[in-house]
Amino acid sequence: MSSPLDSSLSPVWVPDTPVWLDVCTWPVVAGFPSPAADHTRKRIDLNEHLIRNKEATFIFRVKGDSMSGIGIYEGDELLVDRSIEAKHGNIVLAVLNNDYTVKRLYRRGGVVKLIAENPLYPPIVVKEGEELVIWGVVTRNLHKLY
Repeated sequence: MSSPLDSSLSPVWVPDTPVWLDVCTWPVVAGFPSPAADHTRKRIDLNEHLIRNKEATFIFRVKGDSMSGIGIYEGDELLVDRSIEAKHGNIVLAVLNNDYTVKRLYRRGGVVKLIAENPLYPPIVVKEGEELVIWGVVTRNLHKLY
């Protein structure tokens, strides 16, 4: 089974340089458009908007389709925060027996599983003697639309 992340790639450190974008302050309706009041804008730094802890946040590129059921597709870039304690139900970047993978963490009653969000992939039950490290919690999915 291939790993959903290219384990030959190293994580990319998020730079300290601000990335400024103009933000429109009115909500965008996904139905019929409504007129905007003078196109009011403010500026935000994407690092501050997207990243909780810049020293502990890395970007990983997804390889594979095991998480497509929740909108994580091959080529997407995931923001992974190592400072967040992983809890049951979190989407995590895990290292199982030296292979990186992104899955939903199941941790109940002494049972630990890594669950895919695609019915083609069975849950991975972590057995005694296997080495599992929760590398970080996925906080954002940067999904390219164009």
